[in-house]
Amino acid sequence: MAADHHERAARFPTTRWSLVDLVRRGDRTAMREALQELLSRYLPALRVHLTLGRGLAPDRADDLIQEFVAGKILEKGLVARADRQLGKFRTFLLTALDRFLIDQIRQAAAKKRSPGDAKLLAIDDYGACQQSDGSPSQVFDVAWARSVVAEALGRMRSHCQASGREEVWGVFQCRLVEPIFGATEPAGYEELVVRFGLKSPAHASNVLVTAKRMFARTLR
Repeated sequence: MAADHHERAARFPTTRWSLVDLVRRGDRTAMREALQELLSRYLPALRVHLTLGRGLAPDRADDLIQEFVAGKILEKGLVARADRQLGKFRTFLLTALDRFLIDQIRQAAAKKRSPGDAKLLAIDDYGACQQSDGSPSQVFDVAWARSVVAEALGRMRSHCQASGREEVWGVFQCRLVEPIFGATEPAGYEELVVRFGLKSPAHASNVLVTAKRMFARTLR
């Protein structure tokens, strides 16, 4: 039972398939907004996949992603063809991106034989791509996880500010967020009492528990 619980907790956050469904069946405005949100979530991780996972130079990775978005996602409607029954959305995107990369490399090889033609990727990039096993890269998962956590933190902060619960975010930030991401020491409960006008260290501890639960809900 405990092992099953830890396994579930360690699983990667699932795709919001509702966004994919809006891209597939929504009206023009809803489709555009859903696609924009999906791209904002995934493009940074796709770039990391190309630079660290496939060994491309950053400028080449940026060029490739622009071509991929324009040619496959926007023009060909790639996102609308994703199927949750066939696997994870990020696996679908990575597979499509890697195939696009190989196609670009092959086109570059053909153009290299024609004087005066420019090429997007160097022929040497083909070796890095061929060495891949085709599975989603670990660097992509790490980049995607960071983007999910960052979005959850941003949403939690906005919610606390909008609802007048700044002390919840403040305690969470000083006790957990800054120590984790800023390599600082966690603020003591006595300091939190003074900073946020709390009743006692025990009160500060209870606020932290509330903040942890709020973050967990936001992350899910």
